[in-house]
Amino acid sequence: MELSSLLDELHLSSSSEKRLPSPTLPPITELLTRLQEKLIGASSDSEKTTLIGRVERLFLIADPDWLFPQASQANQDAQREDLQAAYSSLVCALIGCAALPLCEDDCSSLPASAYRSIPCRAEPVCSALSALLGTLGNTGGLDVLLLAVALPICVFAVTHFQDQAWTSSSSRKAAQRLQEALLRAGRWRDSPHLLMGDVSQGEEEGGKKKKRRGIVGGILDVLQPQLAKDSWHRCEAVKLVFAWTLLQVTRPALSPHLARLLPPSLLFNDHFRQENCILGVRCLHHVVLNTPAADLRQFNRAEVIYQALFKHLYTTEAAVIQPALSCLSDLLLVLEKPPSSLAPSLSPRKPCRHDDVLRLVLTHMEAEHKVALRRVYASALPPFIDRMGMAVCRHLKRLERVVLGYLEVRDPPEETSRLKILEALQKTIRTAWPRIAGRVTVLLRCLLKLLLDVSSDSQLSDSVRQELMNQTTVCIEQLDGVSQGNLQPLLLQVDSSCCSSDILSCLTKITTTTDR
Repeated sequence: MELSSLLDELHLSSSSEKRLPSPTLPPITELLTRLQEKLIGASSDSEKTTLIGRVERLFLIADPDWLFPQASQANQDAQREDLQAAYSSLVCALIGCAALPLCEDDCSSLPASAYRSIPCRAEPVCSALSALLGTLGNTGGLDVLLLAVALPICVFAVTHFQDQAWTSSSSRKAAQRLQEALLRAGRWRDSPHLLMGDVSQGEEEGGKKKKRRGIVGGILDVLQPQLAKDSWHRCEAVKLVFAWTLLQVTRPALSPHLARLLPPSLLFNDHFRQENCILGVRCLHHVVLNTPAADLRQFNRAEVIYQALFKHLYTTEAAVIQPALSCLSDLLLVLEKPPSSLAPSLSPRKPCRHDDVLRLVLTHMEAEHKVALRRVYASALPPFIDRMGMAVCRHLKRLERVVLGYLEVRDPPEETSRLKILEALQKTIRTAWPRIAGRVTVLLRCLLKLLLDVSSDSQLSDSVRQELMNQTTVCIEQLDGVSQGNLQPLLLQVDSSCCSSDILSCLTKITTTTDR
């Protein structure tokens, strides 16, 4: 009787049915179609909210055997397709009640006021879809139907559980509950399992191994029309849903979808807005880390990614250069062997992409005055010198100028730039020591000046000061080793009246270590 009353409220019972002592229920496909029409035709938010609440009650109280009827043997496939199409259309109509407004162009974002009504629309939609998934999950044998409705539901949940202008704390919680209901309904462990399914082996179920299917391909099918070059920027949520999907998928599940994952990532990477550019670099880095090298080199994909990332080295934004350098570092291993791993040869080594990147980085480091960028460059230098090996000798002139310039400039409070440059100098001395002998005097003068500056800098914490002095001492010890002990007389000539006790202890440590 409660269901009949609900159908009367929805005005979905025919007059002939009302005259029957025990009214019969209409076919579920017919009911779903009429519900969809009512949702689309609702003229006000209050009317839609009321209708969505009644749809939720319908999914909660109706008999599952009526909601998901068994198809007859005579026309089984057609009936299943009709049922699947009816539920998919209703789910899309529900989601459309909380659709985001579209931007008119790609030059600006919509103001926050444009999304003011979205959270209160999304919450009842999340509740109605959660009710549907709860009933669907408790009914066995409906995997195909579940997969069909899971695609738009997942996209909707991901859109609304992120902290964005179109969400509130309550709408994010509702969307998170919807995502959890989806995982429970399909018996997926977590979001990566939802997208990738069972990649390696099936799960035990009823004594048989049953593999759970992933929906990443279907999600990309849903997003693909909105990810075109001229339209992806119109909806702010599309790029976020795509990035979330991509970052959840790891190897070996990512490679089969590479042809559809790479173009949008490159579009984001090339965009003029910084947040889109950073998002694109993150996506490309994830692709590089989770795709076999052979697949990246196929169709010249790796070279395309390299060119797209290399141009970011000309920007002046630290937030872009840092992830771009990190991604380039991993990508270069796909494109070529690092110079440090190449066997010695009598013939001159041809310049490679490692040389191009290091040359450009050192060139920009020389003239850079922004503190944030100096820290990014200095942090990237030590691992790159490790990668270069003896090939760093080609860049010693630029590298020497960078070391001298960066050690002269303070970088409080953590002195990140100076510490990283000292680390880079240590690696260079160990690797290219035959070419360092002619530069010992210049480097020693700079290091002694650094010791003096650090010891007299009252703004440094004790731990940072001690770390700087220790690393500087290591560099001086290495230079003394390169010069075969010829620095000893110079160090002994240092005027003790001009030095603090800390500097004298460092110099004493150096001479003592060398004597041993």
